[in-house]
Amino acid sequence: MTHDDIRGRILEFLARFPNETFKSREMARRLGFRDEMAYVRFKEALRSLQDERLIERVKGKMYQHLSILQQAVGELRLTRQGFGFVRLEGSDEEIYVARGDTAGATHGDVVEVALYVQSEKERRRKERREGEVTKIVRRGRSEVVGTLEHERKTYFVIPDDVRIAPAITVARDDLNQAAEGDKVVVAVESWGRGHFHPEGRIVEVLGRAGEANAEVLSVLREFNLPREFPRPVLNEADAIPAEIAAEEVARRRDLRNTRCVTIDPVDAKDFDDAVSLEPMENGNWNLGVHIADVSHYVREGSELDREAAKRATSVYVPRGVIPMLPERLSGGLCSLRPNEDRLTYSVFMEVTPRGAVKAYEITASVIHSDRRYTYEEVQRILDGDGSIRDDEPPERVAMLEQMQKLASVLTAKRLREGAIDFESPEAAFVFDEKGQPTEIKVKQRLQSHRLVEEFMLLANRTVARHIGLPHGERHPQPFLYRIHDVPDPAKVAELATFVAKFGYKLHVDGNVRSKDLQRLLEQVRGSEVENLINEVALRAMAKAVYSEQNIGHFGLGFDYYSHFTSPIRRYPDLVIHRLLREYASGMAPERREAVARKLPFTAKHSSDMERNAMEAERAATKVMQVEYMQRHLGDDFEAVISGVQHFGLFVKVQEMLVEGMIHVRDLDDDYYIFDEKKYSLTGRRSGREHRLGDKLRVQVTRVSTEDRRIDFRIVDDGAPRKRRQRS
Repeated sequence: MTHDDIRGRILEFLARFPNETFKSREMARRLGFRDEMAYVRFKEALRSLQDERLIERVKGKMYQHLSILQQAVGELRLTRQGFGFVRLEGSDEEIYVARGDTAGATHGDVVEVALYVQSEKERRRKERREGEVTKIVRRGRSEVVGTLEHERKTYFVIPDDVRIAPAITVARDDLNQAAEGDKVVVAVESWGRGHFHPEGRIVEVLGRAGEANAEVLSVLREFNLPREFPRPVLNEADAIPAEIAAEEVARRRDLRNTRCVTIDPVDAKDFDDAVSLEPMENGNWNLGVHIADVSHYVREGSELDREAAKRATSVYVPRGVIPMLPERLSGGLCSLRPNEDRLTYSVFMEVTPRGAVKAYEITASVIHSDRRYTYEEVQRILDGDGSIRDDEPPERVAMLEQMQKLASVLTAKRLREGAIDFESPEAAFVFDEKGQPTEIKVKQRLQSHRLVEEFMLLANRTVARHIGLPHGERHPQPFLYRIHDVPDPAKVAELATFVAKFGYKLHVDGNVRSKDLQRLLEQVRGSEVENLINEVALRAMAKAVYSEQNIGHFGLGFDYYSHFTSPIRRYPDLVIHRLLREYASGMAPERREAVARKLPFTAKHSSDMERNAMEAERAATKVMQVEYMQRHLGDDFEAVISGVQHFGLFVKVQEMLVEGMIHVRDLDDDYYIFDEKKYSLTGRRSGREHRLGDKLRVQVTRVSTEDRRIDFRIVDDGAPRKRRQRS
């Protein structure tokens, strides 16, 4: 990295936190300049910026940003109220844009924003800088999903996402046989301006608005998730030989006689990883994590690679998946199916009884999995269930029990060293033969889940340290890390204030430590507000992302971390497999430079697509929750207040993780006032409070699949009501 590159990264970092000051060592650590030689170069760049008055050194040997950027580019994220925020490219900073300052830009557009000049006093007082959109650099979408409506002689599409536009006009000749009430995809041909609506033509009819299948399809289109692979990609996949060539096996470590198993969800089709465990004569364990070698089949620059890079991740929705790779690879050639030879990348780790990795080896390999287990089957074996244990070979049962003991050691070690162990419950649906949800359950986190998680975490960390730690070289090798920054101290202070209302204490002294957050989670474990506090704590955390620069992983407490273990469904893992192979065989300097130039784009795109996938998965889950709750109109449920706003209460039915809203207009027993600091609505006359975390008994009053909305009201008498059975 050149002197100018280091200067640029310092300026970019300080611009992200315009109201904060940093010591040079802290800044160097967070930017990845950890060894002494790198720190010397960092200090040289820091001094030059100070000499040029681009940064300022303040009392206590602290540094802060001095220059104020006047123009910036980023993605506009609008709210339903019309104002929004522009997230600056290459930064986590967001610029506030008022409702009348968007210049015709809409949600998702990349825009140029002019920043308002602020005094130091204003900058200290306001959480964000402010600006106005001056130019639309690139439209965020060309197609919009919505419902076709008709009034007099005019047809128009009401977008599902109201942040995009109130309506899009469609000429009669451009209806494409769509009827009023259909869920459609409209290609926008003009975005309009002022009092004129955008105009477009319908390119696809998804089904009738309000029907679950049509609504799920609308989610896929809304988030630009492709349902099919292009023909050239499928042709390339079909052309790959099914048989593994003997010369390829000869180039690899032959592990086909090593006992290994896969452990996955019951409905999984793509098996990324297998595990093995053998005792060593010195009392240590030889833990093997064997990962599908997708890089053997998906070559850089191929049609398969370009499509995988574009998708970046598989997306999991109820009753389906949008895979990163075609089925022939994801569920076939690459999947580690039992009793079949498969190409893998293996990480062998010699682990002491106290959980320390004493030595490791990373090698291309070929395996032959003994058995495909589900998490539930492994748990039954660990619980001593004779109905399954008696049918299993004793040596395999013994291996699973030893794995569980080792996983427990690894968990305890991580937590001692500062990892945060969040419990994030997930909803699981039960469907009938017509694909309608008949039940919603909360997925149970089993010991078998933790077993696999611990082994994958250890393999990912080992690979990252293998590449990231200096190996006698002045510059670290280009690599793709999974990083997690320290949380914003202000958000942690808010969290401390929040948990204090429930009688819990979060130690905050300006230096946010992961051990303090973990101590809080241990305090609330098993309490009625455990899920709520977990959720609020997660919101206070920074988001984990991919980066070519390593700053460590705060949540896991790791100094080096990567994603290596899921190349079938995550593109960064595939990139890491390729880098491991290239570094093992030797990488030419010009190739290294090319890799270093490409990795920042790969990191950002993968992070963006991961966020897009998470939002799509949440939206599709909400569709199914709404579909299920349609059958329970008028029924009562126990719920907890999960959010408080001036317009009402968000409540969550914990037994199903279904969230809905009680609008303030439905709190008709009083006039309620919003108290942001107390997270509450308080009745002006009665003084009655509805606070975040309070338990309520609520009744379902309105359900809208199209709006993905569930409305509740508080049941006044609180008496349990029998739920009506619906067929």
